[in-house]
Amino acid sequence: MTAAQGSTAPERVWADLPLAAGTVDRANSLALRRARSLDTGTALLDHVIRHAETDPGRTAVVDGERALTYRTLVEDVGAVRGLLLARGIGAGDVVAAVGTRSLETPVVFLALESIGASYLPVDPAWPAVRVRDVLGRAAARLLLDYTGAEEAANAARSAAAAENVGLLVLPTERHGHALPERSGSDRSYETRYTIFTSGTTGHPKGATVEHQGMLNHLWAKVHDLSLGPDDAVAFTAPLVFDISIWQMLCPLLIGGRTVVIRDSALRLPRWLIGALDAAEVSVVELVPTVVGWLVDEVKRTGGATLGSLRRLLSTGEELHPGLAARVLDALPGVMVVNAYGPTECSDDITHHVVTQADLARGRIPVGSPVDNASLYLLVQEQDSSWRAAGPGETGELFVGGVCVGLGYLNDPEVTGRAFFRDPFDPLSPTGRLYRTGDLASFDAGLVHYSGRSDRQVKVAGVRMELDEIEAVLSRHPGVERCAVVVSGDGDHSELVGHYSVRTPVSPEELQKSLDAVLPPAMVPRRWHRWDALPLTQNGKIDHRALRAAGTTSGEETS
Repeated sequence: MTAAQGSTAPERVWADLPLAAGTVDRANSLALRRARSLDTGTALLDHVIRHAETDPGRTAVVDGERALTYRTLVEDVGAVRGLLLARGIGAGDVVAAVGTRSLETPVVFLALESIGASYLPVDPAWPAVRVRDVLGRAAARLLLDYTGAEEAANAARSAAAAENVGLLVLPTERHGHALPERSGSDRSYETRYTIFTSGTTGHPKGATVEHQGMLNHLWAKVHDLSLGPDDAVAFTAPLVFDISIWQMLCPLLIGGRTVVIRDSALRLPRWLIGALDAAEVSVVELVPTVVGWLVDEVKRTGGATLGSLRRLLSTGEELHPGLAARVLDALPGVMVVNAYGPTECSDDITHHVVTQADLARGRIPVGSPVDNASLYLLVQEQDSSWRAAGPGETGELFVGGVCVGLGYLNDPEVTGRAFFRDPFDPLSPTGRLYRTGDLASFDAGLVHYSGRSDRQVKVAGVRMELDEIEAVLSRHPGVERCAVVVSGDGDHSELVGHYSVRTPVSPEELQKSLDAVLPPAMVPRRWHRWDALPLTQNGKIDHRALRAAGTTSGEETS
């Protein structure tokens, strides 16, 4: 079957998802959808060129003391485009780009889009072995280096790893080029970017997104956040994290400002607030840990900061009610949005505006679907077939619609385990269905996240969800951040609770609070207190590091 019936999408065959009788009609009747007609075929650069033509002196990108107007942005894009064309880069080629989050990043992205090439971000801090692995798996044609002098050592490591694909170093001076013409062609089914994430096989896997999925997500952000040309969006995310795409590009779609927030500003809450205030940022998205630091600093200073901020998004990990309450209290005039979505589906597939009523819930909903995303809940039977989850029943979340990506780059085996032919929508623009591995339930049009299906464990013969334990533990007012992992194997496995505190709290007190809510088998008996839980480079809790922590001076047993 083709990827999209009656469309110009490329031919591609996907595996069928085994369904129980009656599942198609039942799943469709319970699905969550929101349809909106959007322009997902026009090149993003065409929108940027239009802004450059109508208001050339308008600021497009700010990076500390440096800035690009819309005209100079387009001129720089034209210059980088010329360099790429001179190296033989063409439509469909994968180009890896290594550099820090900076004014140059959107220039590189738009130059690749103008050619029809695909963007693959590489972290300058990656070891050479990982760089070689990613470049090889992606079959990249080129590694484009825009790291700058401050990252010279890391750049040299990446360059050495790129020996088989060639290296192009961007010159610092690129101005004086004429504005390129608008493309005028439909970009819908072009591969736009690939984000490599950790794989269960020990090797990274590259989630690949089409132009139509990316543009749909950008427009969804515009509509759900009511973004306009006066907005300044903070560009805070690591470039190998999927949210970096919308943070960098969404303002350019509507004539707004992309504000680069360097890593140095993210090291201390007061530095971050200073950077946001100095650039008059109106929209910022952060992981929950940084959100907590931010609101604590706002409370400490008496709230006389962040005067331009009107939208704050939490993403990457679960936003717990305790933290949400602190945000609403510290920033009463700011809309707080809980955002959720997998990299494989062009980033966020749901948004939820947090209200005071949500604070009484056990968990904050992740919200309703973004434009043109179709969400289904399925339950796998013992014969491996899937049926539709009933109203209020927890099931595994599947995603259809324009947002679904192309799978994992050059990895058909792993792709085949997560991407399927869409059996529910014969008019799907992609023809694809993605299995998220996330557990959820639907209620009153909202998605309620329940945790990862792969975080379901069995300890002492009892099957349990680690996410459920963490959700209860996070409600304790003294807990700042927490995670629960399993230590040991088989009959010797046991739960270990890891936590950092806002106010002093003993393991005995934490255990007592869990005993009041959870069955005894789901209450950790070993605890590990941290000054700060270890995080991955994306700001998520590093569960692998927690499992490897072992017995240290910080461990306590109740």
